[in-house]
Amino acid sequence: MMNCQQATRLMSEAQERPLSLKEQAELKVHTLICSGCRRFGEQMHLLRRFTKASHPQDKDDSNQ
Repeated sequence: MMNCQQATRLMSEAQERPLSLKEQAELKVHTLICSGCRRFGEQMHLLRRFTKASHPQDKDDSNQ
């Protein structure tokens, strides 16, 4: 079973790459059981949304 350190690492990696189906399933099971990691994931999602909203021009900066 996945531990909290593995779960938070996967949540961070999911921001940069797609997770495999196995990783997604293991993370889902862990977050169903662990309220701390579930909260961490929700906070990461909100931070990413706020960051995108406040810096929309960063989306295409890699082309400069």
